[in-house]
Amino acid sequence: MDKHVLVIEDEPKIARLIELHLKDLGCSVELAGTAGVGLAAMRARPADLVVLDLMLPDRDGLDVCRELRSEKDYVPILILTARSSELDRVLGLELGADDYLTKPFSVRELVARVKAIFRRVEALSGREEQEPGREPIEVEGLTIEPDKRRVEVDGKTVHLTAKEFDLLLQFARHPGRVFTRSELLDLVWGYTAGCYEHTVNSHINRLRSKIERDPSKPFYVRTVWGVGYSFVEPDRVNGGADAGNPA
Repeated sequence: MDKHVLVIEDEPKIARLIELHLKDLGCSVELAGTAGVGLAAMRARPADLVVLDLMLPDRDGLDVCRELRSEKDYVPILILTARSSELDRVLGLELGADDYLTKPFSVRELVARVKAIFRRVEALSGREEQEPGREPIEVEGLTIEPDKRRVEVDGKTVHLTAKEFDLLLQFARHPGRVFTRSELLDLVWGYTAGCYEHTVNSHINRLRSKIERDPSKPFYVRTVWGVGYSFVEPDRVNGGADAGNPA
């Protein structure tokens, strides 16, 4: 497994344990004990995966996650947390982390999660290469450029996070198809844990706030009550929108 992993963890014993077992997978591993060192390392040599502790001495790991997700290039993030709050873990996922582990964790589980992330990334890459349409998608003032990962609404660039873009592209490539929250979790996030279905809701709400002219009456990403969400079909564009609560 020819992958480069950056581990941002301030506890030396845990960092060395992770390094040892990821090297057994064939990964090259770089260790950083602070957020500052980790971000500098990422700029110097982009990683294929970042293993990120939430409790760092110089900066909150959630801020680091947010900064990594603001970058143009996407990197998978596996969060490590000793916090007991479910909110912290959910927030990390909503900021764009791909998965999380709660300390103390088993080495077997760590290795399984890392393998799963790499499999998902490779599957997504292969699926994108096989997609028949890499050309821009245009629907009623909305333009999506898959190759450039760029979105415009009425000629103005809209800045989306990696997950928001992936979510929008998943919808736009299948107009009219209804996706359940579980399906979207599996397709975009790579897992189907039902307790995190509200992650889909929050991402869709943020996506709507950025691309919809009136987020309270969404036109592009529509709610199908009791089922999930769908993207407007180009041949059925009529200026309509969902009626009622868009969440």
